[in-house]
Amino acid sequence: MISSYSDLIKATESEQEPQRLLFVFCRAELPDDASAEEKAAFERGEGGALTPVICVDKAPQEASEFSALVEESRTTGQSWDVVFVAAMSGRGGTPPSSDEAQQPMTMMVESIRMGHISNYLPLDTEGNAVNLG
Repeated sequence: MISSYSDLIKATESEQEPQRLLFVFCRAELPDDASAEEKAAFERGEGGALTPVICVDKAPQEASEFSALVEESRTTGQSWDVVFVAAMSGRGGTPPSSDEAQQPMTMMVESIRMGHISNYLPLDTEGNAVNLG
């Protein structure tokens, strides 16, 4: 069971094929037409919609420390509340390239926009797994 970013990095190291990690950073937002109940729930940290604001792919060794990833995300000027992570496996000992990650990344962003998040690991700003159910 993966409960943190460091668990994820350890898991990628134990895979037979080299991995590439896909990151989609999202901000929790409230729709403009939200009801008073929805606004109150959002203020308590519940509900809202997750809007992708930053996407990046990296080899696990390029992002071994979550704090460095957070710092890099801050340089974009985009605030975020949760990051979804997925891993891609390479083939024949060769890790996937950044170019190979583009289509899966696009599909991941669309999937998140549609609310289909069960295939991804959601992490909070501290790198801990969160339950969004």
